[in-house]
Amino acid sequence: MGASRETARRALHVPFRPRLARVVALVLGVVVAAGTPVLVLTVPGDYGFADLGGFAAVGAAIVWFCWREASVRALVDERGVTVRNLMLTRRVEWAEIVSVRFGQGRPWVQLDLADGDTLAVMGVQRADGAFAAAEASRMATLVALHARTARND
Repeated sequence: MGASRETARRALHVPFRPRLARVVALVLGVVVAAGTPVLVLTVPGDYGFADLGGFAAVGAAIVWFCWREASVRALVDERGVTVRNLMLTRRVEWAEIVSVRFGQGRPWVQLDLADGDTLAVMGVQRADGAFAAAEASRMATLVALHARTARND
């Protein structure tokens, strides 16, 4: 029984990653990465080096943004959760998390923290439907599991 309990616990601790947003970002990033050089090399008209460099820079910025969107996640371990959102990464300990919210109208899971702050977890996105609801429930289970101490187990 101990091995199956450990397997279940390990399954709870897999990373949280969005599905739909990740696929869209990766496909769009590949299309832009492939299309930008073609555009720069074949654009009709009399464009100078600065103009073509600008096209390339915009393409590179779009590819970078898509990569960031595709790499959104929440990594969990026994001590806490590391949330990598679109622009920022933040680490919080389990004891800092008061509750998990994913009510109607929220585009992603939100963690309420003990200091009164909130933390969006873009690794669980409403666009993923039932999968997102299950992932939000898994996050709430992890918070409840790790909030226990020797005195309140």
